[in-house]
Amino acid sequence: MKLTIIYDNEAWAPGLQADWGFACLLDLDDGSRLLFDTGAKGTILLENMERIGIDPRTISSVFISHSHWDHIGGLPAFLERHQEVVVYLPASFPKPPEARQVLTIQSPCQLTPQLWSTGELNNGEQSLVVDTGQGLAVICGCSHPGVGAILQAAGQFGRVTALVGGLHGFRDFDLLHDLSLICPCHCTQYINEIKQRYPKTYVPGGAGRIMEI
Repeated sequence: MKLTIIYDNEAWAPGLQADWGFACLLDLDDGSRLLFDTGAKGTILLENMERIGIDPRTISSVFISHSHWDHIGGLPAFLERHQEVVVYLPASFPKPPEARQVLTIQSPCQLTPQLWSTGELNNGEQSLVVDTGQGLAVICGCSHPGVGAILQAAGQFGRVTALVGGLHGFRDFDLLHDLSLICPCHCTQYINEIKQRYPKTYVPGGAGRIMEI
């Protein structure tokens, strides 16, 4: 699986815009592409996609982690550009008027042979779980329910080996001990501490960052 960060608080690649929010693109094993969250501003989302070389029309689905503005702000602009996508929404999220195909998710479930949702956890947030062939990668928006709760929910589908996304004020660093890749992004408050604690598995984020997981 290839993961490309499109929207983040920092820019990794030259020429990309940084802004408070998060979005990433997953190139999956079956050839499909999934957009995870959409950042805060549609203009930045679409401009960064263009500069990276991502055509919105090649994306088959959008997964929204939760309803905060810095994760859904770019959704209307994206859907104006490409409506023929499946949008996976937490059940507590109102259907966007621009969306034609919506699947609401409340409980843990399998979305495709390679993808699962943790279901809505506390604070109405879901995380995405991806089978990489080498273990499970968890992609999270802000981790409002707590990283421990997210990893526990994802663990019902198999062994978690990677974690990418916003971790907010997470400090229980021992929970990351068995992971082979940790990429804290967006709202993570203790990135430096995670980097110092896990220098071999830490990977910096930022818009334009590409990872093979």
